[in-house]
Amino acid sequence: MQQRGMSTPQRLSHPETLMQQPSLTRRHWLRTVAGASAGVATLAAVPEVRLFAQQLQDFIEGPPVPDVKPERLSPHVWMIYARDGFPTPDNRGVMANVVFVVTSVGVVVLDSGCSLQHGQMAIRMIRTVTDKPVVAIFNSHYHGDHWLGNHAFVEAFGAQLPIYALPHTIEQIRGAEGNLWRSLMERWTNQATMGTKVVPPNQATEHGRTYRFGDVTLRMHHYGRAHTPSDLCIEVVEDRFTYVGDIAMENRIANIDDGSYPGTFKYYEALQRSAGEQLWWPGHGRGSKTLLNDYGTFLRGIWEPCVQAVKDGVPLERAKELVLKDPRVQTRAKNMAGFESNIGKYTSLAYLEAEKELF
Repeated sequence: MQQRGMSTPQRLSHPETLMQQPSLTRRHWLRTVAGASAGVATLAAVPEVRLFAQQLQDFIEGPPVPDVKPERLSPHVWMIYARDGFPTPDNRGVMANVVFVVTSVGVVVLDSGCSLQHGQMAIRMIRTVTDKPVVAIFNSHYHGDHWLGNHAFVEAFGAQLPIYALPHTIEQIRGAEGNLWRSLMERWTNQATMGTKVVPPNQATEHGRTYRFGDVTLRMHHYGRAHTPSDLCIEVVEDRFTYVGDIAMENRIANIDDGSYPGTFKYYEALQRSAGEQLWWPGHGRGSKTLLNDYGTFLRGIWEPCVQAVKDGVPLERAKELVLKDPRVQTRAKNMAGFESNIGKYTSLAYLEAEKELF
């Protein structure tokens, strides 16, 4: 896990600038490289050359992220926890949980992390739990903090590693969303995630499909638009554990720009009816058996005042006041990450969706 108080990673100078620094001038660099014909081993032994090579590598690839000890959540399921809910230079983009399932035939990863570096750390941590290889990845949706780590896993386990997602998620990652998320993560982290490549899922899955990995069965769930149009929830049948991605969060206000309030409520109802009692685990924060009900109560505290405001002809500005007075919202306002900066936006989205629903 990222350590609080970690110094902000600085983007290194352009390689041309590095060559002009007093310790290794351009002329000295050219003379040194020209001498390579006398022996590559001699060149590699030059301290300045080794330093430059390391600086150049750091320029094109961000620094490693600190290790986070995996936590066991159920007999087969482990988590590498992400403490922060949003990407920053300090946390180097580590903002979403990586969940993995240890089966008798190998490891199955449920969301691969936020970057190449996050994925590399996850691999290091998986190896502290088991020496079994990673045999599959499932990506819950197309927001990059849940799949940009794919790059690390295909580097470690081969390009043929099965990476599953719903068809719409694959389409979005192959399209504009893929590079958009890669570039946004670099910008938000001051280039700490640099070097990450877009590696889309390569296997389409669907609602109701089951996969058998040795002694573990995974069942796929999708019930329409919630956080996005294509949120995949993965049930670990033997453990009564379901990974829900971003359709619910413990203590963070979730992005619902691509989603739907009533769609989320319908999704929760259908998922709970199908799976029964589960330990519900989110991509951000910690899970519980009451996670869906708890987060659903908060969302209804935004949605229902907006519906009533639209019915009563109350303008959007007043609707926000009604939302902030709702006790279901007030109980979460002080401690929920991102609340102040996002509640206005998500009230607006609820109000606009209520207008569409009612008219």
